[in-house]
Amino acid sequence: MPRRRTRSSLPKQAELPFRRRGGARRGAGRKPKGSQPGVAHTARTALPARHPVHVTVKLRQGLPRLRQPRERAVLLAAFAVAKQSAGRTGKAFRLTHFAILNDHLHLIAEAQDREALARAVQGLLIRIARALNKLWQRHGSLFADRYHDRALTTPRAVRNALCYVLANGKKHAAEGRAVVVPQAIDVYTSAPWFDGFVEAITVRGIAALPPPVAAPRTWLLAIGWRRRGLLSVHELPNTG
Repeated sequence: MPRRRTRSSLPKQAELPFRRRGGARRGAGRKPKGSQPGVAHTARTALPARHPVHVTVKLRQGLPRLRQPRERAVLLAAFAVAKQSAGRTGKAFRLTHFAILNDHLHLIAEAQDREALARAVQGLLIRIARALNKLWQRHGSLFADRYHDRALTTPRAVRNALCYVLANGKKHAAEGRAVVVPQAIDVYTSAPWFDGFVEAITVRGIAALPPPVAAPRTWLLAIGWRRRGLLSVHELPNTG
């Protein structure tokens, strides 16, 4: 009689590794719009309403320069429309300061939370893209990647950000870059509407333009930073 094989002596079926869905995978995730990676596509941290935020947006390579009269007019119009809103959710957003550089924008804003900031900035960038594409007679995306933002949590941080934004063009000009700022203040920024300079500044024709920025309401951006000293029109940012 053939010998009966026990369960332990039977050959075992080879096990195949079972890979579940999800998890980190090499090369996964949204790809940057440009040739170089930009802002990491990770979850952003919470943004309290009491903290202003510094936003930076970069253009794609090969586009015309933003620091030109027609481009400035288009951007000022877009800022003036989107400077203050509550959106569909009723959450407040205020654009308080800006700087126009050749290939990027700096913004300082207040938002009730991160959702309000994201919705408002997205709407503003869509408005800018449509207007500039019409001006340049082109189609397609305008911005290189998603925006970068940094919460400003102290009076010193707010003052440094204000100096960086309002004097960034002058610093670029001093470094020999393709930026010219012949006036005491940079008219490609919100400096003509800024009331925090030590010097008394008058800009000819400014009254005829609708203010492209909203008045700040957070303590840090309205009052707190001034305790570190007002800005001078001759002051340049330390970095940048």
